[in-house]
Amino acid sequence: MNPSQPRPPLPPFNHESAVQKVRMAEDGWNSRDPERVALAYSEDSRWRNRNEFPQGHEQIRAFLAGKWQREQQYRLIKELWAFTDNRIAVRFAYEWHDADGQWWRSYGNENWEFDEQGLMRERHASINDLAISPEQRLFHWPQGRRPDKHPGLSDLGL
Repeated sequence: MNPSQPRPPLPPFNHESAVQKVRMAEDGWNSRDPERVALAYSEDSRWRNRNEFPQGHEQIRAFLAGKWQREQQYRLIKELWAFTDNRIAVRFAYEWHDADGQWWRSYGNENWEFDEQGLMRERHASINDLAISPEQRLFHWPQGRRPDKHPGLSDLGL
């Protein structure tokens, strides 16, 4: 895909298009493919992710490659929280384990701003990590896209 091509749905968002944009972002991140995911962001996209501040495709790709190397067996669910013309707020949770086999559930919120081409130009993420036992895991689908029938965050009580 050409990074300069529009990435529908485009702003201004309505409820349906905002939900679609959130699911597309979830699907991309669950692919764990830094090249694919970076294409959803503008060339000059700016992020705040915990204590890291990547900017632009090259830094975003490097950030994501490192993230998915550390966060093994990564599975993510995103849920729309609110939207306006070109902004979307989501809440999310993902499960993963570290190199020592400790499972984690990471919870957070993201604020997104899109350009007129539907590319995300700003991403602000706040994330907290909770150590969990393997028995506390709730995300059990095979690696990749979350199945359509798998419960979302609200359905899981998260």
